[in-house]
Amino acid sequence: MNAPETMIPATACGRSHPHESARAQVCGRAAYVDDLPELQGTLHAAPVKSPVAHGRLLGLEADEALAMPGVVGLVTAADIPGDRRFAVAAHDEPILPDGEVEYLGQVVALVVADTPQRARAAAQAVRCRIEPLPAILTIEEALQAGSHVLPPVVVRRGDPDAALAAAPERLSGEFTVGGQEHFYLEGQIAYAIPEEQDGWHVYSSTQHPGEVQHWIARALGIDDHQVRVECRRMGGGFGGKETQAGHMAVWAALAARKLGRPVKLRLERLDDMLVTGKRHNFLYRYEVGFERDGRIRALKVMLASQCGFSADLSGPVNDRAVFHVDNAYFLEHVEITSYRCKTHTQSNTAFRGFGGPQGMIVTEALLGDIARHLGLDPLVVRQRNFYGPAPRHQTHYGMTVEDNIAPELVARLAADARYEARRERIAQWNARHPVLKRGLALTPVKFGISFTATFFNQAGALVNVYGDGTVQVNHGGTEMGQGLHTKVCQIVADELGVPFERVRVTASDTSKVPNASATAASSGTDLNGRAAQFAARQIRQRLAEFVAREQQVDAAGVVFAGGKVITPKQTLDFAQVAHRAYLARVQLWSDGFYATPKIHYDKHTLSGRPFYYFAYGAAVTEVVIDTLTGENRVVAVDILHDVGRSINPALDIGQIEGGFVQGMGWLTTEELVWDRQGKLLTHAPSTYKIPATGDLPAHWRVSLWPEANREDNVFGSKAVGEPPFMLAISVYEALRDAVAAVAPEDRRPVVLHAPATPESVMRAVQARRG
Repeated sequence: MNAPETMIPATACGRSHPHESARAQVCGRAAYVDDLPELQGTLHAAPVKSPVAHGRLLGLEADEALAMPGVVGLVTAADIPGDRRFAVAAHDEPILPDGEVEYLGQVVALVVADTPQRARAAAQAVRCRIEPLPAILTIEEALQAGSHVLPPVVVRRGDPDAALAAAPERLSGEFTVGGQEHFYLEGQIAYAIPEEQDGWHVYSSTQHPGEVQHWIARALGIDDHQVRVECRRMGGGFGGKETQAGHMAVWAALAARKLGRPVKLRLERLDDMLVTGKRHNFLYRYEVGFERDGRIRALKVMLASQCGFSADLSGPVNDRAVFHVDNAYFLEHVEITSYRCKTHTQSNTAFRGFGGPQGMIVTEALLGDIARHLGLDPLVVRQRNFYGPAPRHQTHYGMTVEDNIAPELVARLAADARYEARRERIAQWNARHPVLKRGLALTPVKFGISFTATFFNQAGALVNVYGDGTVQVNHGGTEMGQGLHTKVCQIVADELGVPFERVRVTASDTSKVPNASATAASSGTDLNGRAAQFAARQIRQRLAEFVAREQQVDAAGVVFAGGKVITPKQTLDFAQVAHRAYLARVQLWSDGFYATPKIHYDKHTLSGRPFYYFAYGAAVTEVVIDTLTGENRVVAVDILHDVGRSINPALDIGQIEGGFVQGMGWLTTEELVWDRQGKLLTHAPSTYKIPATGDLPAHWRVSLWPEANREDNVFGSKAVGEPPFMLAISVYEALRDAVAAVAPEDRRPVVLHAPATPESVMRAVQARRG
């Protein structure tokens, strides 16, 4: 049962405190895994990668590599003492293959040497004897072959076939949206250290230390309590280190076990991009029936995603895509078919939004098509399809939308951003300019917050108060630059009534908070912040009772604020009270636990209430395209986003800005290209283009929606990690709006495959002219 929200006045929460590691990071003193001092005798591992996309592994020729200076060993599948497959639900991914290789870049062995450079050089010298087999490399090939990592899923409500047949207007379409490389600043890395009595201490750049612990234990054939996994911070994750950091840790531990020495495995960027999975790319086919005012009557849509060679997180990613097809819109008659396609490529994985962006974009696209078909403003069509009061208030998976602020938020942004006047001005511009065309779009976001795997919605924390009044916090979440540790410190500071500077956070550590969930699903602060708050609250209550006994007052009247403990009789320093409580043998540490209430979900029917609440937002984006070259630019962005009652406005705005730009990159410049042999060609910054500072719009305005979370969440806040990513769908829709301006009388759907590179835009322009 949740404790009631504290009545202590907030002095840390609601303010823009700097990131707790900001000064150390700027000064170069914030340690990442590769900065840690290496123990004497540390070795370094490098991967031997499959040179083909699919084949039978007949053997390895490693004599030349083993004879090279500094090389001490080779690790293969034969060196795995425990389970030879990673401990994932589908149990379909070998730690190291011993029979079949399934993508170009798959790690088949590890070379271990005394330096990273020597290990990498030797790994290049190992020859893989592989008998090639036919490879499936695209979604289309997988659909034709019936190749799936998991069975297809169909969610249906109402009678979409009958409603389509009766609809006054109908459209159909097909388009694709590409994947995305995580491109974290700190690459994948793990450092495995053998300890006494077959214990292991592993430093891992991971979003999920508990899962890394479990994977290592299963691979080594030992118990979980023999493995301690620690992560102080990551240089970015974005979902790419939710499961796939576990691979590095297992490989490093296997090498350390075989050789009896500490082993570090740090992938260089090229290997990182070849070995690890990406955001799932999607193929869409849809048929929609609608009224002449733009209101959708029926929708049938196929989502086919490229999952790669194993399931990884493709099940929940694709489930969330199904959940978020509606975005902010009521779909009365709907059928969604989801194919999880197996291809001989990297196993795709979690990425910011976790399938939500891929689900939302298809409905946003078809609403734009409906508007052009009817000659209506796209915003008007979107507004007519919003969720509303009963009966237009229930999602296609059975959850009632109780906190719908999308209509009001969108109307506010449209007014603040002068949407109608700008559309008129852009129409006049496009009429006068035959080469440069402008486009404008306003798109909303409604994003469900919670893990769809209900059991992940739990968290623990440990709070220690020392005799000098300082506070140390440990919790199960991980810091990847998003500011989670900072927010947790703010929450604990306010709960105890001490200054923010008196609270310090320590590394995420499986020996302190066990069985912690991944830091993902935008739930880090919701879960861990609440758990830490509950832990701190118990300490505060003990201190209040102690002071009340000393002074013969009511404990309910003891106030903690500003580093003071205030009673009707006296004001004391918090440090003074802490010291006296220690001498009186009062417990000054406590654990805290939180489990998200209200949620339930049937994974077999994809129905229930998988989310505690929704986070909302909207963006207006203006773009310009060159119709002779396809070059395009985002020139203006206005955002109004819902973070509830902000714990730290600076961090929240930073997340909104960063999420939007990353989403813009997904839909414009970040193109993943494989050749017909299955080799990723865009595997370095020279060929894979993330947005740079020069890509930011000249007009850039972010505002926060002023309302607190209507659900009982910590400080009244809302999640902010993932929802802003989907605001960038407005970029895609603005580009399609600009392409449509090439032939404004043409009412056909605008087919623009994403990412909207100049080539893709040029093809769309040519199709419009044709």
